[in-house]
Amino acid sequence: MSLADKLAEARAASAGRIPPERAAIMHRATGDLRKSGILDRIVPVGKPAPAFELANHDGRRVSSADLLAAGPLVLSFFRGSW
Repeated sequence: MSLADKLAEARAASAGRIPPERAAIMHRATGDLRKSGILDRIVPVGKPAPAFELANHDGRRVSSADLLAAGPLVLSFFRGSW
């Protein structure tokens, strides 16, 4: 299954379980973000992400450069709750 197919499947599943009033809020927030110009400031597909440093689970600072020196780096983003 292609990524496009998987994304379409996920959207369809979400549409069935998210109440319409919440979906409207989410769609409005997405539209607001697009209108803000944020898409003009993102890293384009295929370009390296800028170096960064963040706190890990126990508060220790970890740099992307250090992690990349040890091998490939995978980032996962958790949006939290609405």
